[in-house]
Amino acid sequence: MKCPYCSSTDTKVTNKRNIEDGTIRRRRECLKCNRRFTTYERPEIEIIVVKKDNRREDYDRKKLMDGIVKACEKRPISREKIEKIVNCIEENLRRKGKEVNSTVIGKLAMNQLKRLDKVAYVRFASVYKDFQDITDFSDLFKDINTPLKRLNKNKRD
Repeated sequence: MKCPYCSSTDTKVTNKRNIEDGTIRRRRECLKCNRRFTTYERPEIEIIVVKKDNRREDYDRKKLMDGIVKACEKRPISREKIEKIVNCIEENLRRKGKEVNSTVIGKLAMNQLKRLDKVAYVRFASVYKDFQDITDFSDLFKDINTPLKRLNKNKRD
């Protein structure tokens, strides 16, 4: 492992911890500059994403993470929660096989965001579903409010 401060490859692990999703967190110390840093190791996902136009490309965690981070911008959502969402999506993808449609990834992300934060969900969905005007939002809002209406209706009965 290369030290991010001095680029020395002479480092030692001072602490190792398994995180719930199979990720390993390691605290390291550079033996040259004596600075400490953290690294994370997670299983690599070897999945091919089949795009809407039938192109195929390698799965890219950063792409998924960037989309979710953008949807959660200026919302009270921690980086740890976003990491958990991405890890959960990746767990689901591993079970689906070597090739996965991009629509599956989008739906998994929307389901996670819908449970976490409705505003982030709407933001993500509007980009993912390529909304063109305000009327495209009406079905989405109906979908968000449906369980609440049922619940309110049951309270009145």
